[in-house]
Amino acid sequence: MQELILHHYPQSPFAEKARMMLGFKNLPWRSVIIPAIMPKPDLTALTGGYRRTPVLQIGADIYCDTALIARRLDRLQSLPALFPEGQEAVAASAAQFADQVLFQHAVAINFQPQGLAERFKDMPDAAKTAFAADRKALFTGGSASRLPSHQALSQWPSLLGRLEQQLSESGSFLLGEEPSIVDFAYYHPLWFVASNSAVANALDPYPQVLEWMNAVASCGHGDSTALDASAAIQIARDATPESVAVLQDSQKLPFTDPEGLTAGQTVTISATDYGTEPVTGTLVYQDAEEIVISREDDRAGEVHVHFPRFGFSIQPTG
Repeated sequence: MQELILHHYPQSPFAEKARMMLGFKNLPWRSVIIPAIMPKPDLTALTGGYRRTPVLQIGADIYCDTALIARRLDRLQSLPALFPEGQEAVAASAAQFADQVLFQHAVAINFQPQGLAERFKDMPDAAKTAFAADRKALFTGGSASRLPSHQALSQWPSLLGRLEQQLSESGSFLLGEEPSIVDFAYYHPLWFVASNSAVANALDPYPQVLEWMNAVASCGHGDSTALDASAAIQIARDATPESVAVLQDSQKLPFTDPEGLTAGQTVTISATDYGTEPVTGTLVYQDAEEIVISREDDRAGEVHVHFPRFGFSIQPTG
């Protein structure tokens, strides 16, 4: 099996979700640390312009977005399952809610004045300015907008109260006695709040949530070793993307593109909420969950870039 390479940075909530999923699967992985803000020349050499964190690389196949990374990990190693059999729709829908709604609230709570002061207290003024400009650009052009902190604080008791009640009345984890994608999707925004001492008290009224967070955290990050970004790019250049036939064989349901797109067309793909920079390539495969394009890069060679269908727009060029 080719090595799993995670391109990430330590403070990223979604990267924490990916690290936890790798630990849950007990899969060894290589760690490439990327910048928190643009430019990210080594990452975009692999993705073609997609800038969000994290990205999973397996040889010359590049997986964008943790929702798709989770599916790739389940395909790689079916047990323990991130999407438990018979609960696939519930698991995907609940995880999507946490990744979008709960994450927005966690960011807004972190970005209260006292939260910002704590999180960036050791950062030089120039770096603070650069970070603010980068995040403004990140949220320009898509459907997502920043949730005001006062609204997030007002709604926080609803979100955390529901979680507290379920954990008080059900099993150890959100879909039963074993963790799933839902646990990791709910965990990472709360981890982001807990990691900021100025706002971590937002979790104090919820003892069952804190106990559950400790249980999820016990999955750990697995066994990782550092890898230089240039070495990761060379691995991509030396590898061959996974055969489309392998993807086809893995599918359980037939698929026909509702817009009539077919393999061989040149398309652009972009996220619809934030970080909407388009990636252009040749469509090589698609199904109900995944879209794959082929592209060439001077440094990385031919790579296949994989995107989830949900939350991304695909458009033919020309």
